[in-house]
Amino acid sequence: MPLITSSKTQPEYDVIIVGSGAGGGQMAYTLTLAGLKCVMLEAGRSYDPATQTAMFHRPDQVPLLDTPTPDKQRGFTDATVDGGWEIPGEPYTQASTKPEEQFAWWRPRMLGGRTNHWGRISLRNGPYDFKPRSRDGLGFDWPISYDDVEPYYTKVEMLIGVFGTNEGRENTPNSPPGVLLPAPKGRASELLMQKHAKKLGVPAISIHRAVLTRPLDADTIPAKLHPGNPRAQQIVAESMRARAACFWATDCHRGCAIRANYQSTTVHLPPALATGNLDIIPNAHAREITLGPDGRASGVVFIDKTSGKEERVKGKAVVLAASSGETVRILLNSKSAQFPHGLANRSGCVGKYVMDSVGTGVGGQVPVLENLPPHNEDGAGGSHFYIPWWLYQEQLAGKLNFPRGYHVEFNGSRPMPGGNNPLPDDLAHGAYGTKFKEEARRYYGSFVGYGCRGEMIPNEDSFAELDPEVKDKWGIPVLRWHWKWSEHELRLVDHAAQTFTAIIEAMGGKARMRKGATGRDTIEQGGKVIHEVGGALMGADPATSVCNGWNRTWDVKNLFLCDGSPFASNADKNPTLTIMALAWRAADHIVEQARKGEL
Repeated sequence: MPLITSSKTQPEYDVIIVGSGAGGGQMAYTLTLAGLKCVMLEAGRSYDPATQTAMFHRPDQVPLLDTPTPDKQRGFTDATVDGGWEIPGEPYTQASTKPEEQFAWWRPRMLGGRTNHWGRISLRNGPYDFKPRSRDGLGFDWPISYDDVEPYYTKVEMLIGVFGTNEGRENTPNSPPGVLLPAPKGRASELLMQKHAKKLGVPAISIHRAVLTRPLDADTIPAKLHPGNPRAQQIVAESMRARAACFWATDCHRGCAIRANYQSTTVHLPPALATGNLDIIPNAHAREITLGPDGRASGVVFIDKTSGKEERVKGKAVVLAASSGETVRILLNSKSAQFPHGLANRSGCVGKYVMDSVGTGVGGQVPVLENLPPHNEDGAGGSHFYIPWWLYQEQLAGKLNFPRGYHVEFNGSRPMPGGNNPLPDDLAHGAYGTKFKEEARRYYGSFVGYGCRGEMIPNEDSFAELDPEVKDKWGIPVLRWHWKWSEHELRLVDHAAQTFTAIIEAMGGKARMRKGATGRDTIEQGGKVIHEVGGALMGADPATSVCNGWNRTWDVKNLFLCDGSPFASNADKNPTLTIMALAWRAADHIVEQARKGEL
């Protein structure tokens, strides 16, 4: 049961999975290894990282020196093939003309979704992050706790391979002994930052990234993940042995032909396909979910993009894992007499409380990093260290003017130079020729950049709805976005910028930012961090939420939402690891229902 066309589907499947990224890939993996027959609908093209990844190209070997273009919005070598913030024929609209009230929606439109080009930062939510309202009275508590999800964080880390260290930091959970892979050493700029940030009371520790620093233990891990299932153990062991460790050479955003980092296309889908229990239909753009006379989901209507025709597939259960925005769009377009305002929307919460991570950045130049000898600092495709949120107690005591935290990601290494100007004009001082080359070599590697990934508190002014007039090229109503940052996020950004400036100056450097700039000037546009979650709130009360603690919708008992849409909060931790952990947990629940004959 491999990649198929829409004309080759089975009469009925156990589960229909819409989306092939972190949530959809994890669902397919868990369900098929347990023996369930599944079909996966992917709105974009097929993609094979082993043959379609531009991971070894130098900037001078690719179009426009890898400069972003309208059709390759992160440059030629980015693993996203056909998607981005703008897709021809698939628009979305904004409710406001004000730039600060607009949302930029990234849609990958390819097998594996956003997992092909993401940063691989894999942080567990902590106990506080599941009960934020109980701490400060804002937003929502999740109906589940860290203890409910912890076993699944561990299983996901063991499967995908995550490097890092256990530091025992507050609300930054450790992994069980032996689960994390060895962490790579810090680069020169990271070690320098760690030394001077410590003097400011700011901790810099090893980041957790889904990159193999050594091969996975295929002899023992599969039995821990799938006890009592020898066939699953064999399949997973073979898949793990096909993955090589990172050799520190290219940017992970390009994808990975040797399967050293986590992508759904290299970790989840190969073993799922090997079971013979998975069909994948690329270019299948889901439009709506159909209901049977019993009020249960019975199938999915989709557009075959290769033919433009409407097609249907039937299943005993449906999993939406299409990304928060796309899942909301499908639910709102699935109207019926029973659900006139959209499927599973009796609470009126579908589309509400959309969130993104809060982003801002400050760069600087550090003289002590000038004239370093040339050496390879590519490393694990991103930062090796990061700064976890460190001011929980000060916040709890009311010493800060904002209620939630942020973590810090940074760059400052000497990777392979790109095609951009290596020397800012204000440092060139009119140099040209030999002098310009000397100055470029002097300054290259001395620039640092710090960015925050902060927690946004859900608010009623950030939501998505169907546009009453605009449709895509297949006649499907598109989303219209509403967006607003609150004072909480703006104050957080101000604090982050002050912190970054202090760190750069402690290193003997100088921050390079606009004078007098505030959070309103520097906060990134909603959606630009591509941590879009929310829109189908998980809760304990069907009157005020869309799904329960098992990711199952209250209104439709065999419909599960397994991307970021059920998130009740968006912690300062990157959401992908939590999406996978919740999907595995929900998949186990589906498997148990199937065993009882209740699917």
